[in-house]
Amino acid sequence: MKSVFARLASDFLSTIVFLVVYLATDNVLIATAVAIVGAIAQVVYARMKGQTLGYMTWASLGLVIVLGGATLLTNDPRFVLAKPAIGHIAIGTIMLKRGWMLRYLPPIVTETIPEYATLAGYAWAGLMFILAAGTIAIAATGDMKLWALYVSVVLVGAKIAAFAIQYVAFRFLVSNRLRAAARA
Repeated sequence: MKSVFARLASDFLSTIVFLVVYLATDNVLIATAVAIVGAIAQVVYARMKGQTLGYMTWASLGLVIVLGGATLLTNDPRFVLAKPAIGHIAIGTIMLKRGWMLRYLPPIVTETIPEYATLAGYAWAGLMFILAAGTIAIAATGDMKLWALYVSVVLVGAKIAAFAIQYVAFRFLVSNRLRAAARA
């Protein structure tokens, strides 16, 4: 579980850096420049350590450079504000693959309620698309404070809430299925 959160933090590091620098300086251009430099440094560091970089890391780097560059050239923050939405759309698209979630679940879930795990995978994809749409709507306003609140509270909170709901639902479903099997 810890490695999953570490990987997510790594994939969204440039967004996190952007948010922290923006909140500290209240300057979109400085935050954008630091996020671009940070994303490049992250990739260089990983390559120097001999790490194999995944698709999301390369995609994130490309988005940071292209959208950050557009923000710097036009002085329009909406480009860089859209980056998390693009990431969520990409992740949501990957989550549309049937059974993607099975490899992340404990064996008791995959053996007892695989059909619910598949359904939950599609629900996660839907959540990613909804969060992306919200991010785009907020980014279109150009309101940095609202965007910062949305990205740091709503995006994170929605995922934590979804994880908690899934955990409780899976425990309930597994328990019911095992009790029914024991009675049969």
